[in-house]
Amino acid sequence: MDERSLIRSLAPLLGAAATADDCAIIPHGGEWLLLSTDMLHETTDFPAGMTDAEIGWMAAAVTISDIAAMGARPVALLLATGLDRPERLAGITEGALTCCRTYGCDLAGGDTDAHTELTIVSTGLGTAVRPVRRSGAVPGDLICVTGYLGGAQAALSGYDRFWRRLIAPEPRVAAGLALNAAGATAMMDISDGLALTLHDMLAVNACGFAVETARLPLPEGVPEDEGREFALFGGGDFELLFTIPPDRFPVAGVDATAIGRVVEEHTVTADGIPLPARGYMHRWTA
Repeated sequence: MDERSLIRSLAPLLGAAATADDCAIIPHGGEWLLLSTDMLHETTDFPAGMTDAEIGWMAAAVTISDIAAMGARPVALLLATGLDRPERLAGITEGALTCCRTYGCDLAGGDTDAHTELTIVSTGLGTAVRPVRRSGAVPGDLICVTGYLGGAQAALSGYDRFWRRLIAPEPRVAAGLALNAAGATAMMDISDGLALTLHDMLAVNACGFAVETARLPLPEGVPEDEGREFALFGGGDFELLFTIPPDRFPVAGVDATAIGRVVEEHTVTADGIPLPARGYMHRWTA
């Protein structure tokens, strides 16, 4: 079983809305609170060679990215750390604090305990007047991405110049806020690869998504065919995938590329061919 199937199995217990977005969304006065949590393990999430400070940055960044992907402003982060060695806490905290300060977020507290494998749970709080959900895409909207795709996978595949891209993700907070204000209709961060993210959006929209691979912004210096594969199926980029009416794009101050259109047919295609739901995903084997 994979993690998405497992999460879907909870819908009868929690309701479909509880599993439909990057964050839990709670009304509070005249705005919305956005809550997200992530669990990271050393063997599966932190590439060998990372310092403790880099690990702390990444743990904070992935959760801040979820908040950014809803067009929200990050407010506070809690960090719970299961430590294999207690002396690692200072470096991890330093890295997380630097990330939080970079994106205008407070590192407000957390918890520690002993663990056989370094495990970090980061929980973030953000606010928005109008969150941008995964749902809301409309046929005729442009499909767009910020930045470029495939850099993190390029690093994993031996292109060392992309190492920082892999270990130090940069949440697109400013872009998310600008896209929200400009009228983006649906948005997610691309943490598990473009193809899988498009299928996540397909699951909560009645329409479909048609992308043109010639339009994908690829990592520079990587052969085109390999770069396209990285862009479609590689995880770890933490760019934003969003849909927006054509008359509202481009958005001032946001580095983004239109890569396709939202269509009536409920499917995901690349160059007219069905795009498989393939990317980074946790799985359990019997």
